[in-house]
Amino acid sequence: QAQLVESGGGSVQAGGSLRLSCAASGYIGRDVCMAWFRQVPGKGREGVARVNKEGRIMYADFVQGRFTISQDVAENTLYLEMNNLKPEDTGMYYCVARFSGGYCYWDASDYDYWGRGTQVTVSA
Repeated sequence: QAQLVESGGGSVQAGGSLRLSCAASGYIGRDVCMAWFRQVPGKGREGVARVNKEGRIMYADFVQGRFTISQDVAENTLYLEMNNLKPEDTGMYYCVARFSGGYCYWDASDYDYWGRGTQVTVSA
């Protein structure tokens, strides 16, 4: 069993920055994909950024170079640095993990573990 706990959300004005953290505990192993998803008002859960077991990183198109995903493997911590935030980035952000070989997909149903989420609110 793995547990994921997010932190770092908050309220900022458009153009501001936030750094989200995800502390992972329990069995993680090396064959894991770690990712950030979000749920924005009026939409289903959508992938934001992901990193697979080989360290390959991918971002959703809407990120447009504004976000950076990183991980501290020794500390079992995943980060999401978000810059130039826009009001449309407002939503609940989730840290997720997928085992089964450690490869990543954009379908939320492929992920085995979810944190409770951290709220990000961006005002105009």
